[in-house]
Amino acid sequence: MNVYDIRMAPYWFYESRGLVQHPYVFRQPVSSRAIIASTRGDVTGDGVIDEVFLTGNQMPGSPLWRNITLVIRDGRTHQEQQIQLQNNMGYNPSLFLGDMTGDKIEDVAVVMDTGGSGGAIYAYVFAYLNRQFRRIFNSDVLNDELKYSVRYQNQYKASVISHQQNETYILDLTYKGREYLNEIYNSQGVLKMPIEGWVNPLSGLYPVDFDRDGVYELLAYQRIAGRYNADSLGYVQTVLKWNGRRFAVDRQNVSIVGGAVL
Repeated sequence: MNVYDIRMAPYWFYESRGLVQHPYVFRQPVSSRAIIASTRGDVTGDGVIDEVFLTGNQMPGSPLWRNITLVIRDGRTHQEQQIQLQNNMGYNPSLFLGDMTGDKIEDVAVVMDTGGSGGAIYAYVFAYLNRQFRRIFNSDVLNDELKYSVRYQNQYKASVISHQQNETYILDLTYKGREYLNEIYNSQGVLKMPIEGWVNPLSGLYPVDFDRDGVYELLAYQRIAGRYNADSLGYVQTVLKWNGRRFAVDRQNVSIVGGAVL
């Protein structure tokens, strides 16, 4: 395949903060990049199957990829377009094609692991709108929007407040086991000292057609941390649905990991 060097031309994309200008790129051939992932589908809506690639440079002796770029080869014209990702370095980059906006055209989701201790990901969705590929989802924007407070409570509980949704979730911590609870509670179930946790950035993004109508929603996972990052209390699960302008929160819940039957 041909891969191209930069020639910048402005284009516009939608994300949660509104319509934003972003550099769209055409390029001259570059031979040093490898194809990381590839798939096929009609992403331009002309009825002809297009080819979609992720390209990049792999670090020697490492699973880390750098300069990760989305490349779309138009099936009708055979022209290639490249889109720069805001965060273009990560692990296990992957592609998914599916209609996420309800216009009967397949959209492109790109997800990669950051490699950080919290298991965070970078995730983007691109759609062909008004004859341009536009970024319509950015995990960094979602992380900035979804704010939480996590506090341990007396009687072996923890509260998770979702500020954007104005909702509170109460977690039963007894599944963590007696040894864990004895470290932070006295024999009457009262906290020995105040403890606050936090909710990590996005750690998973999964297109799911919940309504079975051919349009995918986005299921976002964020891990709830307790006293330290490896002290997992559960997950915030947020379903995002396209509303014509952006992916908005459709519903949200919290799940916990089960413990052994005593």
